[in-house]
Amino acid sequence: MTVPSLLTIILNFRTPEMTLQSAEAALREMKDIDGHVVIVDNDSGDGSFEAIQQELLRPEWPHERIEVIQSGHNGGFGAGNNFGIRYGMEEHAYDYVYILNSDAFPDAGSVSALLDHMQANPKTGLAGSYIHGPDGDPHLTAFRFPSIWGELEGAARVGAVSKMLEKHIVPLPIPDKTTQVDWLAGASMMIRREVLAEIGLFDETFFLYFEETDLCLRAARAGWTTDYVRHSEVTHIGSVSTGMKTWTRMPSYWFDSRLYFFRRNHGGLYAGVATLAHVAGALLWRLRRVIGRKPKRDPAWFLRDLITHYFKFSLKSQTRERNRIPKFPFSAEPASGGEML
Repeated sequence: MTVPSLLTIILNFRTPEMTLQSAEAALREMKDIDGHVVIVDNDSGDGSFEAIQQELLRPEWPHERIEVIQSGHNGGFGAGNNFGIRYGMEEHAYDYVYILNSDAFPDAGSVSALLDHMQANPKTGLAGSYIHGPDGDPHLTAFRFPSIWGELEGAARVGAVSKMLEKHIVPLPIPDKTTQVDWLAGASMMIRREVLAEIGLFDETFFLYFEETDLCLRAARAGWTTDYVRHSEVTHIGSVSTGMKTWTRMPSYWFDSRLYFFRRNHGGLYAGVATLAHVAGALLWRLRRVIGRKPKRDPAWFLRDLITHYFKFSLKSQTRERNRIPKFPFSAEPASGGEML
């Protein structure tokens, strides 16, 4: 039986020490796997690239199995990972690509669990891990695809509405066993090479957020499944590079990505109705807050920013908007495995 090969991509943006910890954990879990780790510094501009490069010169690192490269341009999460995938595939046609966040650390057996699951399930196109925080608290990483009804429910946060729209709630209850889902967060995600060959890489129109949602949706439309592998466990700190935990106002690129996702995958009319549904849900939530004296949960100016962004960008000509999905640069033929790099 052919030994599968694995290309691991870790995207760094101004977190060199944590990125190296992530790489160390990945290499530990890839000890018996034919594979290679590529760290992509996403144009940090703070000395991160040089610091990682210097650290990797130390003799304790397996130099033949890991390297750091500089993207030269911060095009976002998808673009940075695409850069690493294209680079890694130039010398060896790996069977699988493993996307690992710089603040994520694979637990014992986690990488091999994903790889074994993919090998045993040939129609599984993408697979992701059970993600938990340093204290063991589980993270929500398994989801349904966003929809009009999901936008309404997610914004309303009213029990009666959630019960009525239960099958449209985007965040899934944390699965207690391996199961098929619509999409997974990209903190620990393995992708079959044939999937990328068929549907292309990440759409680089997304700077941050919704890029893995879009990738999983394109895979699903091509007949591939996305699986949540419960016994693959990964420790994740979360939002270290993006600073999301300290946001007081949603950045414009989040609104850009959300609107582009709906327009690209469902059309302009659907995107407009989805935005209207979100506004309606948000107004229900505001009413509930007044009646029940509930605390404020949304970032400052969120509803105003959502509406303003929609009218600013969606009612203009869409000619500026492009699908920037790089094609996979190689054929779908599997790699000749068994050879350690």
